Amino acid sequence: MVLTDILKRWQELKGRKAILCTGTDEHGMKIQQAAEISDEDPKEFCDRVSETFKQLAARADLSYDHFIRTTDPDHKESVQHFWQLLQERGYIYEKKHQGWYSVSDETFYPESAIEKRLDPATGRTFMAAQETGKEVEWTAEMNYHFRLSALQAPLLAFYSQNPQFVVPATRMRDISRWVTEGLEDLSISRPISRLTWGIRVPNDDSQTIYVWLDALVNYITKAGFPSASFFDGSAGWPADVHVVGKDIMRFHCIYWPAFLLALDLPPPKQVLTHAHWTLGHAKMAKSTGNVVNPFFAMDRFGVDAMRFYLAHDGGITDDADYANEHIVERYKKCLSGGLGNLLQRVTGTKIWSVEAAVEAAARGEFDALENPIVALHKVGEVVDGHFEELNPRAGLHEIMRVIYDVRSPLP
Repeated sequence: MVLTDILKRWQELKGRKAILCTGTDEHGMKIQQAAEISDEDPKEFCDRVSETFKQLAARADLSYDHFIRTTDPDHKESVQHFWQLLQERGYIYEKKHQGWYSVSDETFYPESAIEKRLDPATGRTFMAAQETGKEVEWTAEMNYHFRLSALQAPLLAFYSQNPQFVVPATRMRDISRWVTEGLEDLSISRPISRLTWGIRVPNDDSQTIYVWLDALVNYITKAGFPSASFFDGSAGWPADVHVVGKDIMRFHCIYWPAFLLALDLPPPKQVLTHAHWTLGHAKMAKSTGNVVNPFFAMDRFGVDAMRFYLAHDGGITDDADYANEHIVERYKKCLSGGLGNLLQRVTGTKIWSVEAAVEAAARGEFDALENPIVALHKVGEVVDGHFEELNPRAGLHEIMRVIYDVRSPLP
């Protein structure tokens, strides 16, 4: 969320109107099971968790415009209307589905995407998805399918016409390769006997709409779908960028544009797929306790310091390892020793007169600091270039480089 907030603020600094939508995906098997474990009604469970995310957003000073919940009534209407349009165009059919299903990922995987793995802690072998490492189980059931295979050619044409659709480029190549290798039709519903918590299939109460079809439609719900404001573009669609984790890029970069192209609707202009944070160089997971409490971190280090650290060290292409000592190091070196030290030196009257410096600059008399001044003149253009490439981290690193360069010649 911090990464998205930074991108929004940059656009506003340039005088552009920017709308940031975030929220909570609240349907599906994982939520149903988590509510059962907590001995709560699913809606009450979602209300509690969603409120925690809202509090986190407020604490982190995130400037979102819409907080979307997939349990909102307007979203339910959008999803069911979206389904009916796909059905009317012949993209939905019903059949018995068999395959490897991941409860954690809430999706079926083809045989080619499955491998046998060993749990070193227990010695147990299990089948897992190659992409996420999550366990899968063989499942057979009647449900509805989306003709994803029919969208292979349109998707490849779209990627060819929009080569920067997925950022970074390495993941654009992955997406293109996956689609080129072939697409299987996608199971887009679950029997109510297995999944009750979700939006019902229109005119068939025996089936619940697949959580990822449900969740993806949230992007157009707040853009007015299916009202006229959505179709005429006045509500902001197509989105300039979706910001998602690399683990869900298949859904956002293949399934989502396929759904939209099936209805002759424009996909988002770009999808920024970022890497993950690890802890002790291991994947963060609640099940193992390998997590960081963001509220505690902000209380300890401060909101601005945490936002800076996440922006400075967070990975787009490669995962970044979270460590408290890294936060302290960034604070001391970058914020205190870099920006703070520079500010103190250029405003301190014992070193020079701010008034005299401004007057000298107005007369063009800045030979003593010629190179740093040139660097300052160019930094905006360079940083803007990084942001336009959806790489705020590189932009921040450029700002810090100039700060160090400008600071060094001062007495």
